Amino acid sequence: MDTKVTQAIEVLQQNHFKITKQRQALIEIMVQHENNYVDVTQVDEQMRANYPKMSHNTVYRNLKEFEQIGLVEQIIKGEHAQVKYQCDVTHQHHHHFICTNCGKVEEVEMCPLDFFERQLPGYEISGHRFELYGLCADCAQKQRAI
Repeated sequence: MDTKVTQAIEVLQQNHFKITKQRQALIEIMVQHENNYVDVTQVDEQMRANYPKMSHNTVYRNLKEFEQIGLVEQIIKGEHAQVKYQCDVTHQHHHHFICTNCGKVEEVEMCPLDFFERQLPGYEISGHRFELYGLCADCAQKQRAI
């Protein structure tokens, strides 16, 4: 079994989730998307292809629960929810650069929260999300060659 799948199953167990073959299959699908976001509908279609009796609600509910315990990250792109496997389940606070051409996701270690905390004295920030969008080095190089 893949190390990331094993790690995810351990996180599920630590959070008192029953390990079912459907949850394991969902984790395996999500591990395939560690480096890019995928539409939730695609994940749903993959799961329902393997488990035709599984409801849409079950897939979406599990993804939401996975997000709450830090296994999955979710963004809203346009009108679509997209998810990806958490880059590092042991270090959940991080940010991303997302290539608008190929969808590659790169982790960004710097956090801009210090800047905003200085700009908002007395405010209590309860959470944040920071994402950069543009072309990755490969896509930028290909575009310059055109």
